[in-house]
Amino acid sequence: QVQLVESGGGLVQAGGSLRLSCAASASGRTFSTYAMGWFRQAPGKEREFVAAISWSGGTYYADSVKGRFTISRDNDKNRVYLQMNNLKPEDTAVYYCAAKSRSGDFTTLSAYDYWGQGTQVTVSS
Repeated sequence: QVQLVESGGGLVQAGGSLRLSCAASASGRTFSTYAMGWFRQAPGKEREFVAAISWSGGTYYADSVKGRFTISRDNDKNRVYLQMNNLKPEDTAVYYCAAKSRSGDFTTLSAYDYWGQGTQVTVSS
């Protein structure tokens, strides 16, 4: 069982930066053994993959954020981060943290077992 709480969202101008944080509390299995992902959902759109990091530190990104976003994790603090630079209005969405216990695909929603409540990111033009 994993509980996830996101923070760090807010309102920022285009070209600005935000750092999202996801705090995890895991029972029965250590945090470091979970792969972690970030997804986002804009109004009227489906939730989509943004970035993921494996238990060993391998990273994966959606094409739309490559070169601008960086995912990282701190297993000692049970946290995963999403550094977002050069933000664009189309990045506006609710951002969700997710945890995955099984091996395999990192980019689909159904691969993840646990989800946070989300944090709003709004980028003004």
